[in-house]
Amino acid sequence: MKWSELSIHTTNEAIESISNILHEAGASGVVIEDSEDLTKDREDVFGEIYSLDPEDFPTEGVILKAYLPVNSFLGEAVEGIKLAINNLAEFNINVGRNVVTISEVNEEDWATSWKKYYHPVKISKRFTIVPTWETYHPVSSDELIIELDPGMAFGTGTHPTTVMSLQALEKHVEPGNTVIDVGTGSGVLAIGAALLEAASVRALDLDEIAVKAAGLNVKLNKVQNRVNVFHGNLLEAIDDPADVVVANILAEIIMSFTDDAYQAVKPGGIYITSGIIAQKKNDVKQALEASGFVIEDIMMMEDWVTIISKKPL
Repeated sequence: MKWSELSIHTTNEAIESISNILHEAGASGVVIEDSEDLTKDREDVFGEIYSLDPEDFPTEGVILKAYLPVNSFLGEAVEGIKLAINNLAEFNINVGRNVVTISEVNEEDWATSWKKYYHPVKISKRFTIVPTWETYHPVSSDELIIELDPGMAFGTGTHPTTVMSLQALEKHVEPGNTVIDVGTGSGVLAIGAALLEAASVRALDLDEIAVKAAGLNVKLNKVQNRVNVFHGNLLEAIDDPADVVVANILAEIIMSFTDDAYQAVKPGGIYITSGIIAQKKNDVKQALEASGFVIEDIMMMEDWVTIISKKPL
């Protein structure tokens, strides 16, 4: 089969939004080439993390590559993607250069090549994310291994918003807690909560493909007895409140259901919100406080923010 590689030169700020646009347009894969990956100061845990080829990355900004089948609908799909990206300006999202190029590739050229960017990464005191095709041996007795097969449409679990969410879960989830993961995607946060010995985790996503992918990853990590993945729009399908609720989604969406989130958290419980660009930090903070939450902590990594808030007793 012939595939068209759609390359978009943009900013780190726009990664999440454009990735979502590409996925909704039917992209069979998304690869992120971030110029900052070459200069990040990382702890030397895995030598392979430094084996990056500068030729594979832009000199500045981010290049997102997505793959669409070459068919009669290709032109329409590309124009729809361009329009949706241009419309991000309405949400004050900086798309940078926004240069879009298209080239044709064979399926065998990209179906596995993206895996070279993905290796075991230790992201917190206890969590290490390992791709299913890599062999990894724990270096400590209390290390928690999350195995992921992100497929061609979901993140690898190493984006700053996911990293901070897992770090927040590690700090706040206690054995026996109940947890809700809103917009679960690959299921990485739900799996993390289960590995922290949460008694039950409800993971929901509006995207049926995400529900399927998360379900497979949950089984891969052998936590299906505590994690229930199902289709749902935000918190509409939730009746019983939880000890911890986590939502790693866009800031605009987080602000749209803070009242519902307040009802979904038990008194004294924790609400973890991530996926927030730095420019939206105060807006999200004010929305959370307006619904009754008390801000406990604000984490920052690169241009991303995670807010941990608490529902008063």
